Amino acid sequence: MSTTTTLQAAPVALQSSISPLSTKQPVLREQQQETPLTSSHESSDETDGSVSPRKQYSRLQQAAVTFQLSTVNLASSCTNGLIVISLPQLTADLSLPSSLAFWPSSVAGLTTASTLLIAGSLADVLGHRAIALAGMLTCGLFMISCGLVHRGEDFVILRALYGIGLSMHLASSIGLVTKLLPRGRGRNVAFACLGFSQPLGFCLGLIAGGVLVDTIGWRAGWYIYGGFTLSMFVMSIFSLPKSEPLGSVKEVIRNMKAKVDWLGTLLASAFMALLCYFLAMISTDINRVKEPLSIAFLIIGVLCLPLFLGWMHRQVSTGKPALIPNSFWRIASFSSICATIALSYAVINSLELFVSLFFQEVQHLSALSSAIRMIPSFVVGVILNLITGIFVHRVPAIWIVTVSCVLTAGSPLLMAVIQPHWSYWANAFVAQLLMPVCADVIFVIGMLVVSETFPEDKQALAGAVFNTAAQFGNACGLAIMQVISMVVAKGHEGMSPVDALMQGYRASFWTMFGFMVFCAFLSGFGLRKAGKLGVKTD
Repeated sequence: MSTTTTLQAAPVALQSSISPLSTKQPVLREQQQETPLTSSHESSDETDGSVSPRKQYSRLQQAAVTFQLSTVNLASSCTNGLIVISLPQLTADLSLPSSLAFWPSSVAGLTTASTLLIAGSLADVLGHRAIALAGMLTCGLFMISCGLVHRGEDFVILRALYGIGLSMHLASSIGLVTKLLPRGRGRNVAFACLGFSQPLGFCLGLIAGGVLVDTIGWRAGWYIYGGFTLSMFVMSIFSLPKSEPLGSVKEVIRNMKAKVDWLGTLLASAFMALLCYFLAMISTDINRVKEPLSIAFLIIGVLCLPLFLGWMHRQVSTGKPALIPNSFWRIASFSSICATIALSYAVINSLELFVSLFFQEVQHLSALSSAIRMIPSFVVGVILNLITGIFVHRVPAIWIVTVSCVLTAGSPLLMAVIQPHWSYWANAFVAQLLMPVCADVIFVIGMLVVSETFPEDKQALAGAVFNTAAQFGNACGLAIMQVISMVVAKGHEGMSPVDALMQGYRASFWTMFGFMVFCAFLSGFGLRKAGKLGVKTD
């Protein structure tokens, strides 16, 4: 199910200069009213009498766009599954240095997280259609390019560039679905399809990757998934809804200057990029933490956070565009779902990779055998996405998210106590059943929180923040788990290489368990007033 994931961005969105839309409505929901999220507020396009009625789109167009966006998600998740299952062979074929061993898996998340806010900013100014098309084209081209390289370093660079294209796709997804579908079951199912495409794609990537690695090679997978993505790009040219006219070039430039908080975007992106890069550097060699360059990256990255918060305060005080006004973090449902998605994706994506490595490096199974053992997580993910999309409006969000976090916590717990000689059915099978529960559910819940908390023309930013949190958690989580695994394994050098490796994996599994327990407490606190989501309104 490995993420890809997820949604949108734009500084235009939550600015004090447009406070009637950007701060008043969301803040009133939870700070001034003690009612559920869905009962006290409607999106501006649905309740504000001053806004023109929603344009009606045909069911064929609604289905086509949902299918195309989901297929791009699916292809992206397929590449994640392909990397997870083919990483040992890919590393050998491309002579990838050990210092870059995990980078094929983590670097795309790093660049996606770092550019999502910028992509969302452009989506809110230039329109979701243009950014979505650019993202699909970029993703497809760089997927195919990944199959053509012969050096590990080149592969990592192309994966990083692919992550930029993915950020453009994710930055426009929520806005397009919200534009096409009114609140209710139809929108819920569309969001569920976007979520469903992730475990489906990851599983297909695992199985196909296992077959390809053991037969014609992993490169064919990149050609296939790139081809699918480019075909969706061509179809989307004709099906995606038209954006509002942009006007002249001068008007576009003026809007970008007036509506986009470029400095805020730069500070937020720099914070995430430098912190992720620092973690990635020390994950290759813990002793690099002492190097001047590593220290500089850490200090500058950490300083960017208070500078960003201070800049947001200044922009709000002066009535200028603010990327993410600080008041938005007071919306408990939104801030908690962002934190929960970051932690859960940090766990799930790391867990998928470490479980695959456990099967291949510790139990010495083939790529295909390892992929088959990970299929149960796909089955559960598919069922959960369908159930969540259909019944999410019947159960309070707090119970859905909290219970799913507790269940997922059981997966790394079982892997932490597993013994290499145990039967697959003893621990690993149950761990696979529990693995996808949290992330698949939170993806749907998070998109509903975004679509129901913010006005339609401001959802690109909120969606980008949500997806940025997911990708940031993905990139940081892999780096953190690699650091823990490496340090613990080196501390057991007296053991055999396989036993030392297992000790490192075990320590990482325990860390993942702790993260998921914290997620359960966090979601229980933050979503206590959210109520039921996705309730249809007339």
